Amino acid sequence: MASEDVSSELQAEKKADDFVEVDVTKEVDLVDYYEEAAGRLVVDPEQAKLQFGEVIASRLKLSADGSKILWPQPTNDPNDPQNWTDFRKNMHLLIMTMSAIVPDFDSGIGIASIFGLAQTYDTSTGAINNLTSNWSIFLNGWGGLFWVILMRRYGRLPVLFWSQPAICICVLDRRHICTQSSYICRNALPDRVLWVCHHVIRKFVKLNTVAELALKLRYGYDNLRDGSNIHQPLKGLYIVADIFPFHLQARKLNIWTSGFIISPFLSPFAFGFLVARTSWRWAYGIGSMYSAIVLLLIAFFMDETMYDRHLTSIPSRTSTGLRYRFETLIGVTGYKMAKYRARWSEVLWASLDVAWRPQFFFVVLFEAFVFGFSIGVNIAVFIGEFTGRYMNDFIMNLNIRRNGGFFEVESRLWTCYVAMPLYICGFLTLGAGIEHLNTAALIMGWGIAFVAITLNTVAVYAYCNDSFPRRAGEVSALLNFARSMGGFAVAYFQVPWATKSGGLVVFGTEAAQVISILTLDHPNGLYRLVIAMFLIAVPMTQLKGGYFRARFAL
Repeated sequence: MASEDVSSELQAEKKADDFVEVDVTKEVDLVDYYEEAAGRLVVDPEQAKLQFGEVIASRLKLSADGSKILWPQPTNDPNDPQNWTDFRKNMHLLIMTMSAIVPDFDSGIGIASIFGLAQTYDTSTGAINNLTSNWSIFLNGWGGLFWVILMRRYGRLPVLFWSQPAICICVLDRRHICTQSSYICRNALPDRVLWVCHHVIRKFVKLNTVAELALKLRYGYDNLRDGSNIHQPLKGLYIVADIFPFHLQARKLNIWTSGFIISPFLSPFAFGFLVARTSWRWAYGIGSMYSAIVLLLIAFFMDETMYDRHLTSIPSRTSTGLRYRFETLIGVTGYKMAKYRARWSEVLWASLDVAWRPQFFFVVLFEAFVFGFSIGVNIAVFIGEFTGRYMNDFIMNLNIRRNGGFFEVESRLWTCYVAMPLYICGFLTLGAGIEHLNTAALIMGWGIAFVAITLNTVAVYAYCNDSFPRRAGEVSALLNFARSMGGFAVAYFQVPWATKSGGLVVFGTEAAQVISILTLDHPNGLYRLVIAMFLIAVPMTQLKGGYFRARFAL
């Protein structure tokens, strides 16, 4: 009888989660466990005694109140970002949120200046909108897939820093350009090249004037800048994962996502009255000042957050003090450390390695359409941030209690069930307000819709980040790509469609496309696929998430 008790006790002590078996007789690599058990982590300290054994469980570092295990486990190195003070961590989060605002904030200046730009360049407001906003959204999505490669090799800080001077110069350049012709002259285009370009583009793009050619070239250059600048919003997920423990990440993601969601509206809100009373160049001038402030904050207050936990012995610093900080800022330290990090062959294909996995693909495709339609209507984000902060924590804690101390990542998606009814209500109200010129309905619908979008976006980011903790950068880049591609085309067809059919039809259809499989009868098969995304993506991922994680794990 005693032998049976001992045997059952040993079996209980060796019991692991569904997919990661832990042998308590050996030393456990907690870094590997955190990454391999992604999606189902032991969080309760009492459950950890069964998972890892008494000896290892006693060495685990816990949250300040002792209720949760810290993942990833902080090391004893004071340079580990997980060991930073709360003030230092929150300072980095604030700067990253301000930095995430920059790309769409700068693009939105074109919306505030749209009538002044159209008058100055003798073209239509529709052409200005397509040049300043739509292509910017498109290139934002592709840019992140490139920059995440450099971040994994050389670190977060130098990649972020080197983009900022270019941003300031580009926005300031817009401020000082007087005419399209002067833009061409400043770029030293010879008359012959200008003549050839003019006739070629008139033939294929149907531009009518040299001025329109110049405007196209100018914003093509600026949109390329936006594509190179998109790593700022995607770097936020990297930093949140680098410096905050697992159980706080969703709360911090609320703050960061609120920054880039609200950013397209800030510049039209701030500069709409300004441009009506003075030149649109002042708007671009103030935009360049904001970019310069962010640059100074990065240079003086930010540190490298990438910490190589997989190295058993991290190389000692070859320099200290101000010299070390300068070398880290400009990328010298990252270049030296690159040989210890992921190889080029790995980082080049890392995004594709994540994108095809079903536990990621369906949820991200769903988010692409939810967020994408919101781009077309370019301040209820703060309400969404406040609500999401407590809702995500409540769902996480409830899931941990119901699963005996384990956290299952699919529980993050329960927030989507709260967001989608609000999404439908908001878009229908917004469409009715636009069609019937009802100001109250317009404001209420807009507010409700963006509460839903904020809740849904945070839930999807938190789910994907928890599913692939080793690939935070790739996850962020792919999510940004999906959001951008989902919204890129909307701005081209939404205004003509609303003019022809009315706002209620437009926004009602867009809400139906995301949530319902019965409400829209359209001959295009793609619409039927889009309509079913929510009902397919979220319930299927929740029901089959455990199988997906076991079968398609990294």
